[in-house]
Amino acid sequence: MNRKEIEYKIQDLKADYVRLQHDLEKLEFVKGNLSPLELQLEGLEKELKLLNEQLAKMEENDK
Repeated sequence: MNRKEIEYKIQDLKADYVRLQHDLEKLEFVKGNLSPLELQLEGLEKELKLLNEQLAKMEENDK
């Protein structure tokens, strides 16, 4: 992936993360099952971490 693709993917994942957080808050309010959403959020966090690390390496190599 190039820098633009990584940046686009990060923005996309952040939007998904915010949406899932909102859904999680709704489920908490109605005492729903939170486990599936929590797992999805954890997955997004891991993917975001990896993409941010890739982006940082690219920026470091550009110096």
